[in-house]
Amino acid sequence: MEYRRAKVAGGTYFFTVVTEKRQKILSLPKNVSLLRDAFGYVMQKHPFIIDAIVILPDHLHCIWTLPENDHDFSTRWRLIKSYFSRKCETISPENISISRKNKKQRAIWQYRFWEHLIRDEIDFQNHVEYIHYNPVKHGLVTAPKDWEYSSFHRAVRQGMYDMMWGAGEEIIFDDDIGNE
Repeated sequence: MEYRRAKVAGGTYFFTVVTEKRQKILSLPKNVSLLRDAFGYVMQKHPFIIDAIVILPDHLHCIWTLPENDHDFSTRWRLIKSYFSRKCETISPENISISRKNKKQRAIWQYRFWEHLIRDEIDFQNHVEYIHYNPVKHGLVTAPKDWEYSSFHRAVRQGMYDMMWGAGEEIIFDDDIGNE
């Protein structure tokens, strides 16, 4: 079966990107900073809006909106992953793998990523909430406000959430929201 990605110019997409073998490389602040640098570098040449994001130790979720005449999120992800991989210094020797071209390379990211084209405002809001609640879902914190690497704090400043949203409650998402 051939996998096809939905590509809509100017579309808004939810993404999940996972580290190779679920390495917890994004638990290091310097790697989170490097990932931010990678996003910034790519956004200079290939603009997009990050509507929501959360960076967890071994994966990240985000929602992007692309420019109205552009649907090429794959190039953006390739460039972000490549920038990060070239500059990341915290990969241990056991995390070297053989690529499909039979060359040794550092395995930092899973080969693919998962994307979902946001259908409407309700779908958008559900995925934003999934992103912001994800650190709680994974048992990393007891409230979204306690996770540093999240756009939740920006959303609170913009009046989208009360600071205590998601604290002391379990939020269950439909199976079609998120993917892990």
